[in-house]
Amino acid sequence: MLNQNQTPLLNALKANAARPHAPFYTPGHKLGEGISQPLADLLGKDVFRADLTELADLDNLFAPQGVIREAQQLAAEAFGASQTWFLVNGSTCGIEAAILATCGMGDKIILPRNVHSSAIAGLILSGAIPIFINPEYDAVLDIAHSITPNAVESALQQHPDAKAVLIVYPTYYGVCGDLSAIANITHQYNIPLLVDEAHGAHFAFHPQLPTPALAAGADLTVQSIHKVLGAMTQASMLHVQGKRIDGDRISKGLQLLQSTSPSYLLLASLDAARQQMALHGKMLMSRTLQLANEARTRISQIPGLSLLSVGLGESPSFQALDETRLTVTVSGLGLTGFEAEEILDEKLGVTAEFASLQHLTFIISLGNTPADIQQLVQGFTTLAQEYRRTNLTFKSKVWENQLSMGSYTLDFSPREAFFAASEILPLAKTSDRICAEIICPYPPGIPVLMPGEVITKPVLDYLQEIQAMGGFISGCNDTSLKTLKVAK
Repeated sequence: MLNQNQTPLLNALKANAARPHAPFYTPGHKLGEGISQPLADLLGKDVFRADLTELADLDNLFAPQGVIREAQQLAAEAFGASQTWFLVNGSTCGIEAAILATCGMGDKIILPRNVHSSAIAGLILSGAIPIFINPEYDAVLDIAHSITPNAVESALQQHPDAKAVLIVYPTYYGVCGDLSAIANITHQYNIPLLVDEAHGAHFAFHPQLPTPALAAGADLTVQSIHKVLGAMTQASMLHVQGKRIDGDRISKGLQLLQSTSPSYLLLASLDAARQQMALHGKMLMSRTLQLANEARTRISQIPGLSLLSVGLGESPSFQALDETRLTVTVSGLGLTGFEAEEILDEKLGVTAEFASLQHLTFIISLGNTPADIQQLVQGFTTLAQEYRRTNLTFKSKVWENQLSMGSYTLDFSPREAFFAASEILPLAKTSDRICAEIICPYPPGIPVLMPGEVITKPVLDYLQEIQAMGGFISGCNDTSLKTLKVAK
């Protein structure tokens, strides 16, 4: 057992920031002396004394032998891994590295269609061929959940030469599928199970939260420590266990994908966040769950509103729900999620994580306070009383459109389509053409179209509807969505 009270990386950074010396190394601001005054006014100068580079005492992220290695070993023990890598380019680079480490050009990987755009980037970088599985779909709420063990088994029977299975656990809505069963099936083919656990870094620290991916049998998991715990934005971790993943390939992949000048502020925040959870995680998560349950109880009593709960969708694709994630259906107020988000944010002082056609989703974490919950409940009370309209009907639904595309047979691999000769056409002329760019409403960053996929009219209709309702489409060259890039 390691001493989880230690923060080796944080301590080394603190000591180096306080050491009197004349700096003749990067960064150029030299311990904050060269910082512009407006930035110093916002952040203070002290933080820049700790914005250091890879000095002798601070180790090297890509060949760690000292304090970074110690900090990563502590994190591995705290999160239940055999080996952990710190990530300064977010979970995005972890997902990409996981695919690069397990798949080469032309290799098959099984994954759900509702993956994050980082997984599509991993396909493009590696040249891997996606075998997509449709997630289970709640037609009433228009929410895609997880993939089922049966769907994974069927895909592996059809593609026994697949090199890996990747799943999202939990989904952006906090929904968890039957990860243990999927791990057992995957391991029967002696291939690794990769898990995008970006939103589940807190699971290891409280028994009322869903089972952590590693405890359920995952070989590799990527967690956004910044999304739900106390690290700085962009700071994440990649964990592995067992012998199905080649750690050297992970390290080499991360060298390609991460900056050679990693931020020690981000790295130290990972060390500190790990210590905080190892020492106080259960208490912090108990308080967080209590706040979330209070919000859930009070909001569910407001007429016209309902919340996603396990009772609404018990199935192999919905085994558990992260109770700290609140998804509130607002369409009963006659409002779209986009309209409700704008009213809450601009007029009522409540900012959601993301909006969709019918819902708003909120992340309640260790940083929230009882005052936050009171403001959230009051915001919804005012929304229901003062902004209610007649009931809404929707012309199209995102996952209904996605699932209408069937098996997602690609005419090109994502890599081939991304790098193929392309042309830009008016939106109306792109139906049945091969998409050459990643197009997704963001957040949650789940692509509606990706390179190599056939563009269909229902998806075009959906994108236009999302835009007309105030949603934001990212990834495409033409943000006005008048044109799309297609393969020639």
